[in-house]
Amino acid sequence: MYFSAFPIIQYDSVGNENYKGVTDLLKRVAVRAKVKANTLIYNSYDIKEGETPETLAHKFYGDSGLHWVILLVNNITDRYHQWPMNYIQFLTYLNDKYTNVNTTHHYYIEQTSGNTDIRINIGSDNTGHAGATAVTNYEYEEDRQDQLRQIRVLAPAYVPGFVAEFKKLVREEN
Repeated sequence: MYFSAFPIIQYDSVGNENYKGVTDLLKRVAVRAKVKANTLIYNSYDIKEGETPETLAHKFYGDSGLHWVILLVNNITDRYHQWPMNYIQFLTYLNDKYTNVNTTHHYYIEQTSGNTDIRINIGSDNTGHAGATAVTNYEYEEDRQDQLRQIRVLAPAYVPGFVAEFKKLVREEN
């Protein structure tokens, strides 16, 4: 469904003037800033173990083919690096990336003024910061996965209009 909205262009891949109609995959459409800022049309959602864009689209919209709406709304362009891994993938990733997942990745200190919930990453050297807290490689990557789990889901009532607007915009000439 996603690519069916894209325009067809004539393309000569070999250079022999034998043109063929191909889908223009380079066409891009972004969610308007005004729409992104309207929090009333979105619901917050924490992705659960094993959920995919397709399963979420089916769960919320009744159509797994609308998985691209989930991805576009969350500005996810790389499903393999911007979507949370399942537990087995996560462990494999950790073991491939790090020789020791329990060594220190970085240190942080708590911000002492303003928003005291903020942690300041001071890097891999805690010299001069005796009270700094160590974050292991495992903790760092787990936190990153937790951040990826937090997405926004377009409220189902707005999906038909969103899809129609997307189709209109993707067909427009630059």
